[in-house]
Amino acid sequence: MYPVLLTFGKVSVYTYGFFIALGFMAGISLAKYEARRIGEDPDKIMDLCFYILISAIIASRLFYVIINPKIFLSDPLEIFRIWNGGLVFYGGFIGALITAVIYLKKQKMPVRKTLDILAPSLAIGHFFGRMGCFFAGCCYGKACDLPWAITFTHPESLAPRGIAIHPTQLYSAFNNLMTFCFLWFFMRLRKHYDGQIFWIYVLIYGITRSIIETFRGDFRGHFFFGVLSVSQTIGISLSFIAAIMLIRMKK
Repeated sequence: MYPVLLTFGKVSVYTYGFFIALGFMAGISLAKYEARRIGEDPDKIMDLCFYILISAIIASRLFYVIINPKIFLSDPLEIFRIWNGGLVFYGGFIGALITAVIYLKKQKMPVRKTLDILAPSLAIGHFFGRMGCFFAGCCYGKACDLPWAITFTHPESLAPRGIAIHPTQLYSAFNNLMTFCFLWFFMRLRKHYDGQIFWIYVLIYGITRSIIETFRGDFRGHFFFGVLSVSQTIGISLSFIAAIMLIRMKK
């Protein structure tokens, strides 16, 4: 759609980067608000979010490079041009989760309670990130003739131009927005134990992401058993783990 949001002389503000930044700011603000609401230290949550931000960007980019090595062999510097798209959510999620657990253990903060604070923020931040994908054209869908199909025409778009395709970025954005709304109200009305919100998020996202993957048209890496992409395999695995954790914690 519009890969470049604004241009000031030789300086360009990329829409993808703008929405990524907006997503992080929204997520951090929401996490601080939630921490304050339930009596946790918002300053420690702010520090945690900073470490999560750094680790998520590095891990998500590294994961993208690993599953798309051919893109970077001819131009290794492309690894650092994240404004062109190419941040894999599951890479960032795993990297951020490891960082968060280490930080929480070191600071002697409640792990499950804090992860519940972060889960809605993760969903709303991801919503903005997927909107950035839409404007940049990355994470595009397969060709289709549906009434809501999108045709990209901008010469700098990462999606194939002149072809009607599934707006998978919008599917993902809507999915994350609905997940956020559900978690936000569930946390206030139905939460029974710490860790419940986080694992519900992992369960919902793993399932819905795996479904949306079937409409993706960009390179998805190697397929397991010729059926499941890397993201689907990770998503289904995490959903299975989440279901087990919810059952165990409920008991």
